[in-house]
Amino acid sequence: MSANPGWYPDPGGGEGLFRYWDGKAWSAATSPNQSAPPPSQSLVGGTPQQSGQPYAQVGQPGYGQSPYGQDYGSSAYANYQELEKKKSPIGWWIAGAALVIGIIIVAVIAIRAVTGGSDTGTTGGPVAQPSQDACPPQSTASPEPAPSHPADGRVHGGPVSYPQLGSPWSAPQSESRVPFGTDVRTQMVPVETDYDGSGSNWVAQILVGELQAGDGFFTPEQGAQIVVKCILGSFYGDNPINSNVTVNEKTTIDGHEGWLVESKLTFDIVGLETKGELLIVAIVSAGNRSGLYYATIPDSTPELVEPARDALKELQVDG
Repeated sequence: MSANPGWYPDPGGGEGLFRYWDGKAWSAATSPNQSAPPPSQSLVGGTPQQSGQPYAQVGQPGYGQSPYGQDYGSSAYANYQELEKKKSPIGWWIAGAALVIGIIIVAVIAIRAVTGGSDTGTTGGPVAQPSQDACPPQSTASPEPAPSHPADGRVHGGPVSYPQLGSPWSAPQSESRVPFGTDVRTQMVPVETDYDGSGSNWVAQILVGELQAGDGFFTPEQGAQIVVKCILGSFYGDNPINSNVTVNEKTTIDGHEGWLVESKLTFDIVGLETKGELLIVAIVSAGNRSGLYYATIPDSTPELVEPARDALKELQVDG
């Protein structure tokens, strides 16, 4: 699609919604108002974040399973990518016709507004927002049974896997407390046990799974930003977290389009000797799904950084 940047009828099928085209890619945000300002693309930054329950507190109430389930099992962005790869003249004619129809619809709405007819928009127009909550609250729904994976010495989660790490890392285990992921598998290393006197443990962790967020209409870059925002907003209790992003770039993972974010997190949590940790988030487009790699390594265990980086280097898209 080579149309000028602007709001167009949502190709994801949202009734009465518009999605922003920046000249290269569709936004993850939608709006009912075609006159809304362009949506903000950046979700990662260096400002302190207020957040919710600490993810590293093993034994605390879980974060819940993603409520999206099978309805959002396919990535709308990936489906759109597949359509873009089709270069037949018929496809371009169809795309052009759809764009013309969209322009005609907008013109009709404008004429009706001028002549006093009903308008599908709203006066003043809201700022565009994602069509679904990127970081959903805890769900009480029963988690879906995890699919079986091959016993091949790799840790499989969603559409990706990495070579299983040995001691001191734990055996791979399922993790159902990640609100933006499904079919999540993790390995952990205890760093500070019972640091707050209530049985909570602070850990180093690596996990892989399938990314589930919003309506699935996101690029790997947008997916990485969604995950980072969700982590900073949900995983560290009521403690202010400072995020200093050091890497925020396009990458290739096992021959697939991906995006990598690394950030140095600093905090001061009562009872915790560790004052910071390295955050690594990688998202990879895997056909009609998106793979997730997430690692947090506390500053007090720098020897665990290299294994986390090695696991990312060996990340593989399965199937």
